[in-house]
Amino acid sequence: MKVSAATRSRARHFAMQAIYQWQISSNPINLIEAEYHADNDMSKVDTEYFHELFHGVASSKSELDEQFTRYLKGMTLEQLDPVTLALLRLSTYEFKNRIDVPYRVVINESVNLAKKFGAEDSHKFVNGVLDRVAGDLRSAEVSAKRRS
Repeated sequence: MKVSAATRSRARHFAMQAIYQWQISSNPINLIEAEYHADNDMSKVDTEYFHELFHGVASSKSELDEQFTRYLKGMTLEQLDPVTLALLRLSTYEFKNRIDVPYRVVINESVNLAKKFGAEDSHKFVNGVLDRVAGDLRSAEVSAKRRS
C-alpha cells in the first residue's frame, strides 16, 4: 500500500482509539490491535505506522508522560479525560521518535482528533500543551519555523 498523508492520518486516528481502549481496559495491546484489524477496514490505513504508534506509546508510557506533565496547568494525569491523555501520549511519541513528521503536522492532527473525539474545547488544551512539548523536543525545528 502507498503511504500517504491520508493513510497516516487514519493510522493516527485508529492508534488514538486503540490507546484510549488500552488505557480504559488494560487489555493486552496485541489483543486490542488484533480487534482493530478484525473490526475495521484497514485497507486505507498505514498499518505499519498504526502498529508503531500503538506499541511505541504502550512501551514508553512513563517516559512520554514525563515529557508533558509539567505543562498540564496544575492538573494530574488522572484528571485528564482519556481522549486527551491518549492524544498527548501519541503526539509526544511522534515528536520524540518520528522526526520525519513535521511538528506542526503532529499538532494539527491531534487538534483535529481532539475536536472530533475530545471534550468541548479540549483541542485548545491539547494545542497549548503540544506547542510547549514541541518546543522542548523539536526546539531547532520550532525555532526555524518561527524565524521564517
